[in-house]
Amino acid sequence: MHGTARADTIGGVQPALEPLLEPVPDLLRAHLERWVGAWPPTRPVTVAGNPRRAEPGWDGRIAPLIGIVTPDGAAVVGLPPDAARRARAGLDLDGVLAALPDLLGTPGWAFRGVFRWTTDPTPGPDEGRWIPSDDARVPPWLRPFGGDVLVRLDEDGAYLAGVGIKRHDRFGHELAVGTHERARGRGLARRLVAQAARRVLADGAVPTYLHDPANVASARVATAAGFADRGWQVIGFVPGAPH
Repeated sequence: MHGTARADTIGGVQPALEPLLEPVPDLLRAHLERWVGAWPPTRPVTVAGNPRRAEPGWDGRIAPLIGIVTPDGAAVVGLPPDAARRARAGLDLDGVLAALPDLLGTPGWAFRGVFRWTTDPTPGPDEGRWIPSDDARVPPWLRPFGGDVLVRLDEDGAYLAGVGIKRHDRFGHELAVGTHERARGRGLARRLVAQAARRVLADGAVPTYLHDPANVASARVATAAGFADRGWQVIGFVPGAPH
């Protein structure tokens, strides 16, 4: 049976299409139910009405679309409830994505990235230390994450590399890493990501890692830190006229 299924409320009854059978960690399931709007996904797509897609996220901005696609083609697309109700039944994933400007009432386009998670980050000694994000030594890109950020400083206290945490909900925390150009090639990023992942797990959440499929360096960091590429994709939406 094929067609567009809807889950208009988080935690609602899932449609009786082809459910994903691959087990996922309980923390990841709880995170995806909240962040995307429904889990498990169905084939070809479940459109989930998620009120959180109409609310500011970790950085104060609204992300009107979050989607997850598994290797077997099953997908959940989370949209604001009003947009989800306008999705026409019978659309496949490409059809839903093509309809996004009309559903969301704004021009734009969907993008796909690699979605990774781990419950077994690479072990090793701690590479960095946690300091407040408003510390003067923290570079501008790390400050919006809030709370504590993980940094590696040189002997003079200057920034070399760091990790911020996007606390999407209490079950799922996404990691972002950046290294100063003068410190690249030393393995700092992978060790910091692994350390941050261990901290997230200790805090009772699952660490996730997203990157552009073309970003080979980021992919290598993720793999080395214990985030395997399982073939999962994340979908987002960029408002504005296509380039």
